[in-house]
Amino acid sequence: MTDARPDPDALLAKVQAEEAKQARGKLKILFGAAPGVGKTYAMLEAGRKEGKAGADVVVGYVEPHIRPETQALVLGLDLLPRREVEYRGAKLQEFDLEAALARRPQILIVDELAHTNAPGLTHAKRWQDVEQALQAGINVYTTLNVQHLESLNDVVAQITGVVQRETVPDSVFEAADEVELVDISPDDLVERLREGKVYVPHQAARAIEHFFRKGNLIALRELALLRMAERVNVQMESYRREHAISDTWPTTERLLVCVSPSPMSSRLIRATRRIAVRMKAPWLAVSVETPATMRLRQADRNRLTQNLQLAEQLGAETVTVSGPSVVEGVLSYARGRNVTKIIVGKSHRPRWQEILHGSFLYELTRQSGDIDVYIISGDPEEPPQSDPRQVVPSRNPANYLWAVLIVLLCTGLDWLLFSLFAQESPETRAKYLVNLVMVYLLGVVATSLRFGRGPSILASFLSVAAFDFVFVPPLLNFTVEDTQYIFTFIVMLATGLVISTLTSRVGLQAEAARGRERRIAALYALSRALTATQEVNEIVQTVSRQSGDAFDAQVALFVPDANKRVEAQGAASIGFQPDEKERGVAQWVFDHRQKAGFGTDTLPGAGALYLPLTVASGAVGVLGVRPTQLSRLLEPDQVHLMEAFAGQTAVALERANLAAEAERVRVLVESERLRNSLLSAVSHDLRTPLTAIAGASSTLIEGDQGIEPTTRRELLESIYEEAESLNRLVGNLLDMTRLDAGAVTVQKEWQSVEELVGAVLNRLSRKLADRAVTTRLPADLPLIYVDALLIQQVLLNLLENAEKYSPPSAPIEIAASSADKKVTIEVGDRGPGLPAGDEKRIFEKFYRSPAARSRSGVGLGLTICRGIVELHGGKIWARNRDGGGALFGFALPLEEQPSEVPPEAA
Repeated sequence: MTDARPDPDALLAKVQAEEAKQARGKLKILFGAAPGVGKTYAMLEAGRKEGKAGADVVVGYVEPHIRPETQALVLGLDLLPRREVEYRGAKLQEFDLEAALARRPQILIVDELAHTNAPGLTHAKRWQDVEQALQAGINVYTTLNVQHLESLNDVVAQITGVVQRETVPDSVFEAADEVELVDISPDDLVERLREGKVYVPHQAARAIEHFFRKGNLIALRELALLRMAERVNVQMESYRREHAISDTWPTTERLLVCVSPSPMSSRLIRATRRIAVRMKAPWLAVSVETPATMRLRQADRNRLTQNLQLAEQLGAETVTVSGPSVVEGVLSYARGRNVTKIIVGKSHRPRWQEILHGSFLYELTRQSGDIDVYIISGDPEEPPQSDPRQVVPSRNPANYLWAVLIVLLCTGLDWLLFSLFAQESPETRAKYLVNLVMVYLLGVVATSLRFGRGPSILASFLSVAAFDFVFVPPLLNFTVEDTQYIFTFIVMLATGLVISTLTSRVGLQAEAARGRERRIAALYALSRALTATQEVNEIVQTVSRQSGDAFDAQVALFVPDANKRVEAQGAASIGFQPDEKERGVAQWVFDHRQKAGFGTDTLPGAGALYLPLTVASGAVGVLGVRPTQLSRLLEPDQVHLMEAFAGQTAVALERANLAAEAERVRVLVESERLRNSLLSAVSHDLRTPLTAIAGASSTLIEGDQGIEPTTRRELLESIYEEAESLNRLVGNLLDMTRLDAGAVTVQKEWQSVEELVGAVLNRLSRKLADRAVTTRLPADLPLIYVDALLIQQVLLNLLENAEKYSPPSAPIEIAASSADKKVTIEVGDRGPGLPAGDEKRIFEKFYRSPAARSRSGVGLGLTICRGIVELHGGKIWARNRDGGGALFGFALPLEEQPSEVPPEAA
């Protein structure tokens, strides 16, 4: 009886997916084969229909293409204003995502999903805008042509000769809640082109000669129909799973070939490939893991692996499933995948074996129902030669000896019990013989659990013989007086055989389950470990450690360099160090994206198996596995687990590469921003003093002797001041460059704070002549061990900053103190103070607060101060003062005072 209940795991996944979609908007794509088929028209029609039903519909962006019919459909719908972006001297009209998010309509109409946005917008692609709108809970209607799908980009280029630069990831198309195909015949589309309904006449004529040739349109139409058929097929299979439909729906042909260790399987696989090509149908190669497969010889396991590899090379989807029997496993999987035809080979087993063990073909055809079964004949091929390094396990004779001992032990126990019963009458004693049978059956169960099926069958026969010989009258004789005991012997033997078979099967199933559990646990452990890693070196260490534990193997992870040459990464204590030959195999795997090495048909002389680490963008590395026992590489479950490990590793490496690329791009963007800020600031601050110098100089030259001495002096002073301003600007730029490059060397000497402050005030005497400058420097201030010129530069910048951003009559205060093994120097003013939140930002390069943008400067002075103070091991800060104004201070560590005062400090 077939269990028609839905899969609980599938139901749980469906519920979780539905919960995730509740807060997300729905995406509807109007899909077409080429421009001009009517996608925009159909999208607007659908929007108008929803609007009439009461929905809030807003047009975010539509390309009308100068079509009156399309423009008429826009009338009556709310329109979002487009965002104007200037690019290379032209003004572009783009979709305004921020306005759409602020408006939050029920349905947003956005044309041309594959469009590339102009630089400066939030996202580079319009499909990313749509994705953000969907995440905000807005339903979106959009359009897409088949040539814009990422997976079909190269196919379309090969057909049409035109490479599409604007593409959409297939995941966006597959995640759409609804896709509607908009289709017209190629002849009708060409006619629309000639009528000017797609492009203007001169563009239409050129398009008909190139992209819109009839052959191109037929091919694009076929691609669109096939892509829609694939989507509909996925929806149908999802519906069948959700409703637990086991009957086959023959909407499309799908073939399944049964793969076994038989040498004939390779012939079946090739025959299925030919049939699938003729029928243009997908095909599956399925191997069933049953309790019987647990007892396969190593040679049979190797042959099964080779058969699955052959099927994979020929284009099949290879799968290994589990089941109580081969028939149940094949049919269960076939119904789940909506298979229409199962291909098997003729049986070459003797008739007596089929009667005794059952016929696979008979059971398959009897239970297949509406699935067709194809039986293919053919002579079996010669089995491949096994590797001489592989050892085929032999049966252990000691297990059979244990079976004999267990039967003897049961006989001894029964003899003790029988001695107690022997005092009763023969009639009463006969009733107790049934209890003795239970002891023998218990021994059969114990033998089956511990030693397997073969010894348990032997124990079943020996138990019957021992029971007859020892306990059935006449005793110590195989002769039976009462014929009713013959029935007891038959039942006892049958029960023992059934118990031994079932117990052995349960044990093998438990062992298989434990194997699957170990594989899943290993994969989960790797996935969890990789989630917490970002660097390539960490990924290498994690994969090497996890893979080594899972496969009892040494692992080498090869990562390409800038020249696409792979090199082994990681420590030798974890992985193995490949020689030149092994590195050559790894390079071949990376270049061709195919596995090679031991156990494969490609470079089989290698000492390890090499798997390509591939992602959508290409290969990102190679995983090399060298188990302690090379024969384990040929086991199907190990191969599948290795491939799963390789997939997880590839994703982790791609994530690390993308993170590194994102960081590189961030640095480039930051460098570009700094460069633009520097050019903008320098161009302004250089031009202003140069203009002043040029003006004053030209006045002096042109006026010559006619200029009054006072005016002449003022002009010369102006030239001097502006030249000083230029000198400070260039000096700041040079200092900042030297600080960034680490080229500043600190030459420390013992200095007096009073001396440093006095030197700076002397340099700024003319600029601070009209200011009230107050200094509070205690007489007992200790000497500080600093670079005098650099600290004077810090004080100079802070004082100039206070003078620049405070009123002309406002005082400036300089204070110093010593406490906690450090000397603190502060410069305060009574200006407007610092904007809230700018206390730390003002020390960033090129940052200028809004209040400072009307004044000259490039925003480097405070950055230089911070760099110099940090070079001395100190700390700098800024805050607003009580009563108004800003206070800038820095603290320098206080060194142990010298025994003698240096002459310079004195």
